[in-house]
Amino acid sequence: MSDHESRPPGGPPEPDLDWCHEAVQGVSRTFALTIDVLDEPMSTHICLGYLLCRVADTIEDANHIPPEPQADLLRTYDAALDPDTDTDIDEFRASAESWLPEGELSDDWQVVASAPTIAATFDELPDDVQSAIIPPVRELIDGMAMFVERHADAGGLRIGDADELEEYCYYAAGTVGNLITNLLTRGDLAADRRQELYDTAVEFGLLLQLVNISKDVYDDYTEENNVYLPAEWLAEEGIDQEAVIEPDNREDAAAVVSRTVSHARSFLDDAEGYLQAMPLRHGNTMAAWGVPFLLAVGTLRELAARPEDALTERGVKISRQEVGAVMEAMHGEGSPSLSELREMIARQPFHRAVSNAD
Repeated sequence: MSDHESRPPGGPPEPDLDWCHEAVQGVSRTFALTIDVLDEPMSTHICLGYLLCRVADTIEDANHIPPEPQADLLRTYDAALDPDTDTDIDEFRASAESWLPEGELSDDWQVVASAPTIAATFDELPDDVQSAIIPPVRELIDGMAMFVERHADAGGLRIGDADELEEYCYYAAGTVGNLITNLLTRGDLAADRRQELYDTAVEFGLLLQLVNISKDVYDDYTEENNVYLPAEWLAEEGIDQEAVIEPDNREDAAAVVSRTVSHARSFLDDAEGYLQAMPLRHGNTMAAWGVPFLLAVGTLRELAARPEDALTERGVKISRQEVGAVMEAMHGEGSPSLSELREMIARQPFHRAVSNAD
């Protein structure tokens, strides 16, 4: 990935849409798949909206930044995106400088370092698109800063109960559901369809976030010092959050993973309803959002079968063969409906179901 730190001192940041699309490929396999199967202009709108969110997400996940400066950095970033303040993106970039990891930057930190390039590229979008994207991005940033401040004494996030878990998922992903919906509902759209989209957008985001939380328990704790499995649920199994991945606790902690999986499943119907109500316009495609939805269904299936793996380095993932089969089905004519695909994937890996059918 090219570096955008070398522009002349005092020179304005230059837009670079090609770099932005390339950057997504390096930081998110899931969103890269989504953006690749969107048409323009939606592909670019989601790419830039996602990168704006990713800057905040990387800062929130950075366990080398103490909570107070971490929250301050998020607040500065929020102010830089607020059209009603004098703070600009270069001020945020200057504030972030001392917290950039030493040596060659990872793809995630290249995105943070290149925030001025992302902002300059975003500024070239039409006003109605910017107005659709900025409010949910700023709500996401504000929520992340609030959670960092709330859990400052722990040095990482420690979710307390189911209500706080949903609150966190709303800020991390429900806001993204609203961002997508803001883009899709621009222009004329029947009032009842618009309402249905907004009624279920958050649930779509919550489903995907709860799947990530369920499968990434080990990585979240060891790499980012975060425990999203609620302390209340773990305590019912006799486990302290700081011992969530201890081998002696694996069976009981796996029960909490399973409970989180069940909670995620409660959002499946609304998430599917959201996809069914989506207008296919502005470059939107069903495959872009149907694929991550169906991959979430497959991941929930695997988590139900082996929840203990979420507590180890092994982790829980669905195979590349299944990912490929799902993508092919979402693009192919004459494929089963979304509901039918969901049912098939919930039962067994989709590539096996296809092979058995043949």
